[in-house]
Amino acid sequence: DITQGTKCTLEFQVITGGHYDVDCRLEDPDGNVLYKEMKKQYDSFTFTASKNGTYKFCFSNEFSTFTHKTVYFDFQVGEDPPLFPSENRVSALTQMESACVSIHEALKSVIDYQTHFRLREAQGRSRAEDLNTRVAYWSVGEALILLVVSIGQVFLLKSFFSDKRTTTTRVGS
Repeated sequence: DITQGTKCTLEFQVITGGHYDVDCRLEDPDGNVLYKEMKKQYDSFTFTASKNGTYKFCFSNEFSTFTHKTVYFDFQVGEDPPLFPSENRVSALTQMESACVSIHEALKSVIDYQTHFRLREAQGRSRAEDLNTRVAYWSVGEALILLVVSIGQVFLLKSFFSDKRTTTTRVGS
């Protein structure tokens, strides 16, 4: 359950399958649609919860029933707690504590970038494997066609040089 006033972010990306697109829908606890997109490859949606309750999101692949898809999603609820709680503090943060906070923020952004590039790598790997499979099938098909044409040419050349004399026989004299 999400409490009212909490900031939430839904992020998704299709990694494998078809045209790399899905339908996405996000509903509040009353069933009101907060977000609805059709045939998206990736997107991010940030909202503030207007009510307490369970928010639902759904990915649909109805328009492409034959293609299975892999979807990465990240649903972040709320903010990270501060490194140094301010309720017991009398003085301002020391220089070391401020440096720790800024390093922590920078590392969170590095984690986000790293996740993004891992997803791109997984998507690229999937496309490369698909292309490799297609090239392999095409190569096997070409090899079979080449074999059939070669055998056909051998028989055709043999027919040019075979001696097909027609003999006529005389009947009755």
